[in-house]
Amino acid sequence: MSQSSGLQRRRAPGASDVQNAARDEEEDVPRERGVSGERSTAVLERTSGSGSVAALDTRSGRRFAYDPRDLSDENEMRTHPRLTLMEELLLLGLKDKQGYLSFWNDNISYTLRGCLLLELAFRGRITVAPGADQKRLEVCDRCVEVRSTKTTGEPLLDETLRVMKSSPSASIIQWIDMLSGETWNLTKLNLQLKQVRERLAKGLVDKGVLRTEKRNFLIFDMPTHPIADTSCKDALRRRLYAILLSKSPSVHPDTFYKEEASNIGLRVTRSLCMVCAAECASVLENTLTHVPYDTRELALQHASHLLDEFGQWPMAPDTPCGGIPPRGSVDALIARPVSAKAAKKRTLPRIGASSAELARAMRAEYDAGSAPAFEVIAGVLHVFNHMEGLL
Repeated sequence: MSQSSGLQRRRAPGASDVQNAARDEEEDVPRERGVSGERSTAVLERTSGSGSVAALDTRSGRRFAYDPRDLSDENEMRTHPRLTLMEELLLLGLKDKQGYLSFWNDNISYTLRGCLLLELAFRGRITVAPGADQKRLEVCDRCVEVRSTKTTGEPLLDETLRVMKSSPSASIIQWIDMLSGETWNLTKLNLQLKQVRERLAKGLVDKGVLRTEKRNFLIFDMPTHPIADTSCKDALRRRLYAILLSKSPSVHPDTFYKEEASNIGLRVTRSLCMVCAAECASVLENTLTHVPYDTRELALQHASHLLDEFGQWPMAPDTPCGGIPPRGSVDALIARPVSAKAAKKRTLPRIGASSAELARAMRAEYDAGSAPAFEVIAGVLHVFNHMEGLL
């Protein structure tokens, strides 16, 4: 079997090719060990210089190739949903039939950069830098450090991770500014991520959620991306309605991402961040167009209330569960207290899941081992909450 320089599609060779490949593999390559430790005679493998593995199935006579790194990312795929937070936000903002975002939406680009940091925090790639000096700062001004450089399989996330690893340390708000190009430092303009919306849309096309069409706008043609798989957006709407329009204040984590694998982590936290990001990106109203006006206004007020509650550190400190981190813990004692001005701004919601129930469910996810991510999440939500004064 000739040496492969990369991945190849499966194909069925002729009988002579199979015999020659089998003879070559018998001479040059050790057979793969099975689960029991015995050598398997079913598959013969050879590793190429590029890292891919060319294999021959002697039973079926078929050649195929695969990348072993795909197998190492299997756990990553099982514990994270199919769509990233950025893709969910873009999908909420797209018009279903027209396939494009509102031309007057100036907030979504900045919000998408914040969602990149949120997604990296969900996956355990970044965290707030340790040190007592960091705790004295506002949560959005605390520096971020890279915990792991392991690739995620998502091109945008991997590019952001490489940029953060190769650049000097910066705070949460500084990273969002630099990634979006909203910075006065000319030496940092090279850190801006280009064509984020277009790349996310192409990723959704590859995943079968969107399709590509060309639409004429008077004097020019523009590619649009109408919805191809409505089930994905319907699932987003169900999670959003469960938080904003539910008649019961209780929260049931099992109802979130129920269309995904059973071991998806941070279900409630992800859903809350999706609602807050949709509110800041001005795409929430697009999702609630068919809801009666009065109900829609209550839902928007509730989203703003949740952003106030969880866009601080500790998160939701006045809830019965004690907030995140829990009241009385070391992290909570050294955290900055909530200002009186911010406390007056909050009003109790009249619809949807209560902040107390959301905090209780998120507290369980915090205690389950995801604590390092929550400080980054609070910092990004804090930036979202004050975005009107930043742009």
